[in-house]
Amino acid sequence: MKITRIQLWRVAMPLISPWRTAYGEDHVIHSVLCRLESGSLVGWGESTPLAAPCYSPEWGGGVFAVARQWFAPQLLGQELPTPEALQQRLGFFKGNSFAKALFDNAWWSLKACETGRPLHTLLAERAEGTPQQRISIGADFGVADSIDELLTDIAAAISDGFPRIKLKYRPGWDLAMLREVRRQFPEHTFHIDCNSGYRLADLEMFRQIDDLNLAMIEQPLAYDDLHEHAQLQAAIKTPVCLDETVSHPQRAKQAIELGSCRFVNIKPGRIGGLTNAVEVHNMCRRAGIPCWVGGMLESAVGVSHCIALASLENFTYPADIFPSERYYREDLADPPIRLQKDEHGAPFVTPLAQLPEPDAKRLEQLTEEYAEIV
Repeated sequence: MKITRIQLWRVAMPLISPWRTAYGEDHVIHSVLCRLESGSLVGWGESTPLAAPCYSPEWGGGVFAVARQWFAPQLLGQELPTPEALQQRLGFFKGNSFAKALFDNAWWSLKACETGRPLHTLLAERAEGTPQQRISIGADFGVADSIDELLTDIAAAISDGFPRIKLKYRPGWDLAMLREVRRQFPEHTFHIDCNSGYRLADLEMFRQIDDLNLAMIEQPLAYDDLHEHAQLQAAIKTPVCLDETVSHPQRAKQAIELGSCRFVNIKPGRIGGLTNAVEVHNMCRRAGIPCWVGGMLESAVGVSHCIALASLENFTYPADIFPSERYYREDLADPPIRLQKDEHGAPFVTPLAQLPEPDAKRLEQLTEEYAEIV
């Protein structure tokens, strides 16, 4: 495929309610979209690093600038028959995983258009194991205004059939909250997401969490740490899950070698795109480490890519895949993401035969910056 045109948008998507984590609070989700053309073929990609460099060193404005100034010119006019060819063109630029994912994800969308085959089918051909047709979904809750409000939300999610619940966890919203949740819901599957909010000096607190029977503790320590996560995992019974730390397949390889975790959260944006995500899936499968797909509150463009990824065999823990209506009054893309219910009332999604594309009017309304590279 020869890339003949590239368009970029930085958008700001208002949330229905704020999303609160250990690193701050988001009222609007900043995302970058890419439209690749190869003759008459079109592919869309999305990368959602958020408004500020708090989740990772990248941020929406920075990803847009890097994509426009450095990455797009490296790809325009180039024959890119494989995703490895794209990754090689961008490989000498250091880091910038979210910016690289923007183009990698768009390449896969373009390939689906070229071949007339669903994205999940293309990914499955590179993955080890047998793909799934039903993808189990979990519920997530950020920091609430009160524990009572959180308990009400959890009860509703359990009633709706969600098999596991993830709770954002940060200083001041930690053990007391978690103990009350476990007291009210002694049997349900929970895990916590610390978003790098703690350090190894908090080991005693993590040992107390062992008594609460969680599925995992997600990214408890620094966003770029491997060694102290290994020390923490050796000192506690609860599995550690790495998220922010695994920004590249090499980081996943090191985490496995060091024993830094027993789960890996894979997000296409954070890890440099679907190509790297499949590689890490295969690596973890061989090591016996289960994975699950995380989300960055993308529009339906990005979520559809997450759904395709989550269909691979080693994604065994319920995914962070949200229906559009959960966070947005109106999704940027059509069709919006909707959940289905199985025979037991548990939510699930199935891989999409056709990928959503942005609605032109909504895209125009939400755009903060635009660039065209021809």
